[in-house]
Amino acid sequence: MTVSDPATVVYRQPGFVPFLIARLFASAAMQIQAIIVAWQVYALTRDPLSLGYVGLAQFLPMVVLLLPAGDLVDRVDRRLLLHFSWGVQALCSALLIALSWRADTDVRLFYAVLVLFGAARAFTGPTLQSLLPQIVPRGLLGKAIALNSSIMKIAVIGGPVAGGLLYPLGPVVAYSVTLSLFVLGVLMLFAVRIRYRGDPAPAEASAWRRFTAGILYIRHKPVILGIISLDLFAVLFGGITALLPVYAEEVLNVGPEGLGALRSAIAAGAFVMGLYLGVRAIQRRAGLVMFAAVAVFGVANIVFALSREFWLSFAALFVAGAADMISVYVRLTLLQLATPDAMRGRVNAVNMLFIGASNELGEFESGVTASWFGTVPAAVIGGVGTLAVVGLWMSAFPALRKVDRIEDVAADAPPPTKP
Repeated sequence: MTVSDPATVVYRQPGFVPFLIARLFASAAMQIQAIIVAWQVYALTRDPLSLGYVGLAQFLPMVVLLLPAGDLVDRVDRRLLLHFSWGVQALCSALLIALSWRADTDVRLFYAVLVLFGAARAFTGPTLQSLLPQIVPRGLLGKAIALNSSIMKIAVIGGPVAGGLLYPLGPVVAYSVTLSLFVLGVLMLFAVRIRYRGDPAPAEASAWRRFTAGILYIRHKPVILGIISLDLFAVLFGGITALLPVYAEEVLNVGPEGLGALRSAIAAGAFVMGLYLGVRAIQRRAGLVMFAAVAVFGVANIVFALSREFWLSFAALFVAGAADMISVYVRLTLLQLATPDAMRGRVNAVNMLFIGASNELGEFESGVTASWFGTVPAAVIGGVGTLAVVGLWMSAFPALRKVDRIEDVAADAPPPTKP
């Protein structure tokens, strides 16, 4: 087949572009809504602690429901489940519109809506990750993941900006936009075609056994265990994002404008690298490339930690974002290919649980070490910790280190479950 053959071009796969557009709409809606609801709740309370409750109200139901959600992903039509999840999130936007009509609305009602929103999001993550392998063939999955991750950076970069522009028009207008985007995402899903559906998960096992089957599969699959645990600990030590406001204000002296640029540098690096990987896939030594990318991520964080020049700090974060995208590309592709379709929902749910924990704990770790040792030493410690994790994981998971061609990784049969 030639390069121009539709079978070798990922964006020509039936249903892939509608999937990207649908996800872009929904991701942009989530990013915009996150900005609007945070500002609105703070305007109502004038209490910084209320912003913590905004995050907590969404995070706790996600943690509680992720494993049951993963089981459901493996047992029902994934498009139908995504329709339901985004539909509930659209309902939450409508409820926020209703609450915003009144100036004296009890802020606890906003928290209640956010709990429902977080519960719906618990189903979104594992469903999206498990749906993509049913849309594109195995040989193009890596490119599909890279393009998908890169396009999502548009929402990450543009969503907060759009939220900031919409808020002066009033929360009702802003939430109306998010409601419209969720509805458009739901409608675009009707154009997504399922072409590579595997056998459904068995229905006779008890609920608890089904929920924990993903954990058991990960435990007995060294490649997947290495991938997920590497992400957990690398992000745990490399969570420098939480320190960016301090760097912008006290180290680089660039103010809020510079802070926005620093935040965008990471996403911009990931975006550019994702587009590149979507065209040129990693062909050989995938395991070593992944470990090298995580090491570059750690080195870039150290450079940023020690930099006193804005341009160098921006460049370091750009490189860190690009390196992280390479790692994400290899990890997510290996994760999908090493997991049978009947287990993808539960395995992806566990992976998302670890990702959520690593992000939350990573920011907490950065804050604690910064309070103990100072901002710059804390950032350096985080980068060195990431490098140490790379060395330890290369030794502890030789099967992951020795992965050559990504597509050669095979999925094992799901572990047997009993009633």
